[in-house]
Amino acid sequence: MNREILKLAIPNIISNITIPLLGLVDMILMGHLGSPAYIGAIALGGTIFSVLYSFFSFLRAGTTGFTAQALGCNDNNEIIYSLYRSLCVGIPIILLILSLQIPIAKLSEFLLDGSDEVKSLAIKYFYIRIWAAPANIMLYCLNGWFVGMQNTKTPMFVAILINVMNIVFSIFFVIVLKQNVTGVALGTVIAQYSGLTLAILLLIKNYKSYFVKINKDVLLDFGKIKRFFKVNTDLMIRSFLLIISIAFFTNQSAKLGDNILAINMIIMQSFYIFSYFTDGFAYAGEALVGKFVGSNDKENLIKSIKLLLLWGFSISIPFTILYALFPSTFVRIISDNPNILSEVEPYYIYMILIPIITFAAFIWDGVYIGATASKAIRNTMIIATILVFFPAWHILTPRLENHGLWISFLCFMIARSVAMTFMAKRNIIQSVKNN
Repeated sequence: MNREILKLAIPNIISNITIPLLGLVDMILMGHLGSPAYIGAIALGGTIFSVLYSFFSFLRAGTTGFTAQALGCNDNNEIIYSLYRSLCVGIPIILLILSLQIPIAKLSEFLLDGSDEVKSLAIKYFYIRIWAAPANIMLYCLNGWFVGMQNTKTPMFVAILINVMNIVFSIFFVIVLKQNVTGVALGTVIAQYSGLTLAILLLIKNYKSYFVKINKDVLLDFGKIKRFFKVNTDLMIRSFLLIISIAFFTNQSAKLGDNILAINMIIMQSFYIFSYFTDGFAYAGEALVGKFVGSNDKENLIKSIKLLLLWGFSISIPFTILYALFPSTFVRIISDNPNILSEVEPYYIYMILIPIITFAAFIWDGVYIGATASKAIRNTMIIATILVFFPAWHILTPRLENHGLWISFLCFMIARSVAMTFMAKRNIIQSVKNN
């Protein structure tokens, strides 16, 4: 079982490493331009897309769960129709995003806090990067299907290509052509379409035998469509609340000034770097749990969950030690701004605590998605967001300011872990027993 987990997790980890590396490179490029406003602009601009895509990330997660379960019960017809249905939903979403880009930009500018300079640069970034949305949405569908097929190597190749090209073009546009945030956005657009092209080519090459002529009656089967939208609506709510929490964190950071915003986003990079390692095992959980639920294999389901949590904990320990020993080194890699360096030290503790506090939430996410236990994952996110994060922020930040903001965020992650652990037996284990 460990070998199977690692076979699925390692390609995801490799591909995921390139994602925070990209964010890190963007931060470094902006951090050395002389003004904290550039870091803040990338953070706020990225937040806009995080919130926007959170509505539609269910296309990846839901597709993985349905595909893995179809694979587990050897339903080849449903395997390919899981992809077809996902793509049929994805195309209207693409048209919606592009048609509403101006209202989205105006609303984002109104809601997000920051200096005038930061907001102006962030919106400039948005209007360029928005044209990567079609590729981004289509990749949600394709990568979700690949993972459901127990194939994490293809998403790895796609992610590596995307992020390497993004880094190369961002460096070219920023360093050579002096385009600051514009250059970073252009790099993202070019890279996303490169990745989509590769994903389509690998789909055709490796899975041509699965392709069947689309039967409208099968595609639009009411029972399948109803379950598809029920699960994915729950996942959409879950993802939206997660991103709203992070966006709110970013927004409140901006209210504390450009320096605090930059500091918090730098520390958040440590969170993202760790999370992408843990997400490798979460994605393995999506694939394995979905397969075992589909085949009604309760024994291996329980075994896989225990091992996945153990792997998550094992990953958190070295990260905790690393962040504890070298916090200043990590910050200096991203920015050499003297104002940031002079103010960041009191917040090192949150960098250190992040891995051990957050690993279980990521692993459980993968388990719940694979089992398509969408109602439960939605409810746990509601509990963590509405009943923990926002009340904690309301109570703590007036007294502790940025420390209160960080403590609230960590409480939010703890609440997610506890709630999902408590609800797992009823919503995952017993669901298999009752199949």
